[in-house]
Amino acid sequence: MTDHRASFDARITFGNGGDLAVHGFRVDLPGPDAAEDEIAALFVASLGLLMTDGVELDNVEIFAEPHKGTRGGPSDRAAQAAPAAGGALVELARPPADGGTYLVAPGGDLTGLPLARTAELPAVVVRVAGAEAREIGVGALAAFDVRGRAVLLHTGAPGGGRLTPEAASWLAGRGASLVGTDADGLDGLHGVGGSAALDVLLAAGVPVVERLAGLDRLPPTGALFTAAPPLLEGVGRVSVRAFARVPEA
Repeated sequence: MTDHRASFDARITFGNGGDLAVHGFRVDLPGPDAAEDEIAALFVASLGLLMTDGVELDNVEIFAEPHKGTRGGPSDRAAQAAPAAGGALVELARPPADGGTYLVAPGGDLTGLPLARTAELPAVVVRVAGAEAREIGVGALAAFDVRGRAVLLHTGAPGGGRLTPEAASWLAGRGASLVGTDADGLDGLHGVGGSAALDVLLAAGVPVVERLAGLDRLPPTGALFTAAPPLLEGVGRVSVRAFARVPEA
């Protein structure tokens, strides 16, 4: 499969003041049809930037080129100092013909969702496949360090393994950055009596990604997860391109 990269100029503004401009920066892409929002998310994640308020891209060019195994282009000094981020990119989004993959934003507004909560997050894959009629409680999660991580529930079934409200509260209280599931629609995040788990996560500011695919291709830990949504004002649920970077063995 052909690798693709993007070259662009960018300007970042920060929530605590100041800005950063780069020219001719390059990042690896999961495919040739990456949207500018995805490219912006990969750019921010590649430098490990915090308190990002906004990103503007100009002169974006996507082209076929082997991935370099480093996070930035050779023309950028900060990129040269960044640690390596090599490995295979694994597609985790379902195609539109299969219903797609969706992100639900806290507060019902994607413009308030920081890129740091959706881009290149260390992933924890919790395998509960075969638990179609069983709830996912705190006991299934307690062995994992979830702080700052994307917690991905691999249920193996469209309606499998429902996250309990108590488990959702546990994840939020321990600083999980994002919760994802391969369940169809919201079923995999519903409590027995409704959508209490989803409500708990969103109320705590934790975004949720539904209808993921390919979680069986990820290791329990070590992968980096990205699901970068477009910044649409007043929209809280939107189709996204989700993928993971799996480190080389």
